[in-house]
Amino acid sequence: MVERLVPDELWELFQRVVPEAPTRPQGGGRRRHGDREVLAAIVFVATSGCTWQQHPTASFGPSAATAHHRFTEWTQARVWAKLHRLVLDELGSRRELDWSRCAIDSVNMRALKGELTGPNPVDRGKCGSKIHLITDRNGPPLSVAISGANVHDSQALVPLVQGIPPIRSRRGPRRRRPEELHTDKGYDYTHLRLWSATRGIRHRIARKGVDSSQRLGRHRWVVERTVSWLAACRRLHRRYERKAEHFLAFTNIACTLICLRRLTR
Repeated sequence: MVERLVPDELWELFQRVVPEAPTRPQGGGRRRHGDREVLAAIVFVATSGCTWQQHPTASFGPSAATAHHRFTEWTQARVWAKLHRLVLDELGSRRELDWSRCAIDSVNMRALKGELTGPNPVDRGKCGSKIHLITDRNGPPLSVAISGANVHDSQALVPLVQGIPPIRSRRGPRRRRPEELHTDKGYDYTHLRLWSATRGIRHRIARKGVDSSQRLGRHRWVVERTVSWLAACRRLHRRYERKAEHFLAFTNIACTLICLRRLTR
């Protein structure tokens, strides 16, 4: 079970970003469970959508309390964002990333009241959150962010593009800027077109009342497919975490697993 949830490729990358275990100067205490077993438990919670209390302890070794404590500890150390970036570096060094055309989209889900939540305009005003993401031409997510469900999509374009980390290339310097950016009509604003143009990014922003809705999916279907891949991480179907950093951590885990599949195919 542990090897299936945490294959060798993922474990090798994870070892490069996980902080060292704290030591007890006075000695004693309980034996610390292995990081690989705890990581498998966290991946199980992320992919199955179960709660920490429903976590099957017998299959992994560490208890639900141990897995949740280590998840919080690693989230504070930004392990999940670093792991996602490391997998992107591996994809970039193997020429598995295509920067010629990137796309942006978002997805809403219900949420408990907490940080970065708001009334969902498409769900009768119920409390919800939104995941924003940008993908390359083939679908691997390059950058991800979360917001309240009432935040307009257009407000996420600049932070998403700026949030793309410097990613390795097969040759030359690291890259963090797409050549072309595709969006739907929700991003049809002059200031976004100007912002993209001043940074050398060709924008393909659908125009309200001009571009046909039937043609919008010709290139944007890739990001919509990635949104469906995120749904495979059942923990993202509904937000249970009150802390925004914990929900973002599960989102980064889902993005890492998506990129890992392309890395190991």
